[in-house]
Amino acid sequence: MKKVVFQKLHKVIGSMLVFGMVVSLAACAKPNSNPGAENPAKGNAAEDNSAKGENTEDKIVNIGMTDSISSVNPLLMDATEIMKTSTAMEFLPLVELNSNLEFEGMLASSITTEDNIHFTVNIDPNASWSDGQAVTADDVVYTVLKLSSPVRANASMALYAIEGVGDDGFSEAGATEISGVKAIDNKTVEFTTKYQMALTTFQNTYGRYILTLPKHVLESVADEDLAGYDWFNAPTVVNGPYRITSVDLQHYVSYEANNTYWKGAPKINRLNIKIVPAAQLLTGLQSGEIDFVQQTTGNILQEDYASVEALANVTVNYGAPVINQSIFFNTTTVTDPRIRQAILYGIDRPSIITGLLNGKGEVVDGFLSSAGPFYDEGLTPTVYDPEKAKELVAQAAADGWDASKTLNFYVNSGDSTFCQAADYIAAKLQEIGLKIQVTTVDLSSLMTKAGSKDFDLLAVQYTYAPVDPYPDVNWLLSADGWTGYVNDTVTQALAATQATSDIGEIKKEYRKIDTVMQQEAPMISAYIISAIGAVNKRLENATPDVYGSFNNIHQWDVTQ
Repeated sequence: MKKVVFQKLHKVIGSMLVFGMVVSLAACAKPNSNPGAENPAKGNAAEDNSAKGENTEDKIVNIGMTDSISSVNPLLMDATEIMKTSTAMEFLPLVELNSNLEFEGMLASSITTEDNIHFTVNIDPNASWSDGQAVTADDVVYTVLKLSSPVRANASMALYAIEGVGDDGFSEAGATEISGVKAIDNKTVEFTTKYQMALTTFQNTYGRYILTLPKHVLESVADEDLAGYDWFNAPTVVNGPYRITSVDLQHYVSYEANNTYWKGAPKINRLNIKIVPAAQLLTGLQSGEIDFVQQTTGNILQEDYASVEALANVTVNYGAPVINQSIFFNTTTVTDPRIRQAILYGIDRPSIITGLLNGKGEVVDGFLSSAGPFYDEGLTPTVYDPEKAKELVAQAAADGWDASKTLNFYVNSGDSTFCQAADYIAAKLQEIGLKIQVTTVDLSSLMTKAGSKDFDLLAVQYTYAPVDPYPDVNWLLSADGWTGYVNDTVTQALAATQATSDIGEIKKEYRKIDTVMQQEAPMISAYIISAIGAVNKRLENATPDVYGSFNNIHQWDVTQ
């Protein structure tokens, strides 16, 4: 979803229920213009591969996703899952989480540290570019330098923790090196951080989101030209299993196999990401026009779950409950914590799960779900209590809060389930004396609103990595983060999570943080989703899961 998936990035991401409201849901259901119907990837694959002596059989797989992509340029990484997935097909991350929530080497063979300050990244000795040149430490150093450039001013990467990078996350204009990122030898890079950082945090924050670029191809391109460089729309040199051949950010990304991929040539020679409204995923799976839907990038409508499960040509998999439908407050505009807490009391979260999620979800306060090692079941979630909510609104109004103020609530139009939930929430909050204006926008626009803090409330599906929620929480609960919220208890607890590897101690610190979320409510977890993924039975070696779905994409194959 996901600074959406990053502290980040620092971190990104439906069913019909009658709530007794006369509200139009048209904004949530507006379809795109037949995205990907022309199958843009299909074409002269047989001729291309025949010339190389490859298998001439044309194998095409379509992956269904439901959010537009802001860019396919890794230097503009926004940490939404759809952008990361689409770009990591061609430029590998250093590491990635797998389905067991373990960090798995992708471009790197290992990342280690002895002091939580110096991190050694060992690049896989076999890693190579599609033109035959080796992937080197210099490529990683070059990529981080360009990610830190103030010319692009991409705050999403949270590089401020790296020595030699400013506290704003950017290097000096015209910088040719960063003191905290050094090539030790041809295949080894040492990162040095300004302060102690847990290994899991380094891996989750930087290892998963630094997508290494080919220095020998791009170093002659002026810094100011890189953001808009058309090469990224059809790169000639990649280190991943696929390369983009054409792209329409609103509708599709098409790929061809990198037959020189150093981990093994992909078995599927043509791949499409097809961006469609969530309502089209069921029919696409049923017809075979869509082969694969993963939980965090493809939002199958809740009312379609049973129908998808019943499809004879499809296998389904429910992911762990890690997708948090988060509501963030701009605490610089919604300044009174009693108003924020009133909204927490005023949302009937269990009813939303029952009515919209078919019971496949959970209610928590704060950031942590039951899937993670730091979840504390002893923290009882705030109950729905509209009378308590009314009291809090009245108290705040008596102390100067303008109860006539309309709060602007921005919601991802690609998430049709929460579009309905947001309208229900707005109606319920009106009953406690608050005016809420729900506005639906696409994910890219939502991220722009978040970054500029041009909102009062903002909701997005946010996947907090269960093994390392620190980067996201640290970013979100900061002066520069989406909430603009700073709290000493939170700051100290977060720092403590980085100074120990004892799960019990870390759990205690996150309990402190989630307790503050109940009391101050700079964010609300509307619900945690256990989402469904689906794969056509013709596709082999492919399992849709919250993490790791695409780690082995070069091994996917189709039966005849």
